[in-house]
Amino acid sequence: MKHKTLALAMGFGLLIAGAQLVEAQNARNCGPREAVVQRLAEGYGETRQAIGLAAQGAVLEVFASQSTGSWTITVTFPNGATCLVASGEAYQTLAEVLPSQGEGA
Repeated sequence: MKHKTLALAMGFGLLIAGAQLVEAQNARNCGPREAVVQRLAEGYGETRQAIGLAAQGAVLEVFASQSTGSWTITVTFPNGATCLVASGEAYQTLAEVLPSQGEGA
């Protein structure tokens, strides 16, 4: 259930991150990971909801607030820079059941 949510979030994040990885490292929306995570927690009440590996050793994370619904996708690069990739509102955790694959699958 959470895996499908994670997969959807990671797929969306990877699409965005893939297009912006090089640009994001030099953008103003990057900083030390500790500072970014602290800002998301203190400013928006967001905690890490999902994590995965992206291209070139980068780590993609989804932060969200269950109370306000705000969410943020970050990418942390091997050099330690963490960049904001996307953010929004109305975050929901889904618990969808996978369809049955039948006997032959």
